[in-house]
Amino acid sequence: MLPEKVGNSRGAEACWMRGSGFSQIRVRARPGRRTRGVLLAGPLAMSVVLGRGGVRANKFEGDGATPRGRFRLIRLWWRGDRHPRPRTLLPVRRISSDLAWCEDTADRRYNRPFRRSAAAAGDRLWRDDRLYDFVIEIDHNTRPRVAGRGSAVFLHIARPDCSPTAGCVAFASADLRRLLARIGPKTRIAIGS
Repeated sequence: MLPEKVGNSRGAEACWMRGSGFSQIRVRARPGRRTRGVLLAGPLAMSVVLGRGGVRANKFEGDGATPRGRFRLIRLWWRGDRHPRPRTLLPVRRISSDLAWCEDTADRRYNRPFRRSAAAAGDRLWRDDRLYDFVIEIDHNTRPRVAGRGSAVFLHIARPDCSPTAGCVAFASADLRRLLARIGPKTRIAIGS
């Protein structure tokens, strides 16, 4: 299947693979606003919120930076108690109340999902604030996983005030849902390029 090049109003290009979604999407910081950016995907241009540390190539755990690089989209995690299963080409998993992401650099589960007891540490995916109603897992620091190089870097819903993230890329809910229908496992996200 041959890709069709699609431009947008800013002259950027993304590849659209008919029947399989975007092959590449790009995220760039807005000039002079390191925590605000734009995602370019074919004809779509969406405002996004970035990490409080801006975009950095040399990401470390807790620095608040969004990692620079090109990453695969692994899967969508979603709150099935709040939303019907979204239309997407990505593999989909339901978020349960005990699901968390390991951020402990000394734990063998570092930068992986795990079942969390009420007292255990970790970034809980079941949240009241709706930021993680839709979470796209990317392959930042996964092959190999290096302790301290950053964990739980996702694409997810932005806070209502659009305040910076801890290193993720965040969207308005409607924009993220629109993007979901056009991305899949072959999609790559280029951040900061």
